[in-house]
Amino acid sequence: MSLVFGALLNPSTSGQTAMETLRVVEEDGGRWLAMAVMFFFASLALTLGLPSVLTLFQRRGRGLGMAGVSIFLVGAIGTCGYAVLMVFFRAMVVADAIKIDAVTRASQDTTLLWFTYVWIGSFYGGLLVLAIALFRARTVDRWVPTLMVAFVLLLPVSSHLGRVGSALQVMALAVACTGMAMAAVTGAHERAVAVPAF
Repeated sequence: MSLVFGALLNPSTSGQTAMETLRVVEEDGGRWLAMAVMFFFASLALTLGLPSVLTLFQRRGRGLGMAGVSIFLVGAIGTCGYAVLMVFFRAMVVADAIKIDAVTRASQDTTLLWFTYVWIGSFYGGLLVLAIALFRARTVDRWVPTLMVAFVLLLPVSSHLGRVGSALQVMALAVACTGMAMAAVTGAHERAVAVPAF
């Protein structure tokens, strides 16, 4: 849910120029900071919740589930790094220590771009591998991995969805995570695969 709140709090839109981003942070710094806090909490919650996801892979899909959790862990921790970077960026803007041309050059830095691609790729790729593993393990209802796949497939068009569409996309992930958590906590998957003793 922290991801959902973070997406709803986002004062900027995708495809903004460096000048527009600086203006948004100056004019709406409180929302920018609140979004960073929500992303930090989301990273923390996702990281702490991943061990319970592993309980869903007792019999089938264990290797694939472990791979998905490992890949997604990089993306979840990367979200924390992104939140910290957002707070630092806001502090630099408030201190008037950033020039527009410097932001433009920094956003084109190859190292920063590769780290961003690895973070986003791990987040979405890990979710896709986890969804495939959940389809294979059959320990949760089919709608859970279906929502995860839908979240991943919407990535190429997410910049065109608008604020509401983006929030709905992230809400699908939150609902899928809730479905996984309920299955892990209730142990319904263990009862489903257990052999009845007469």
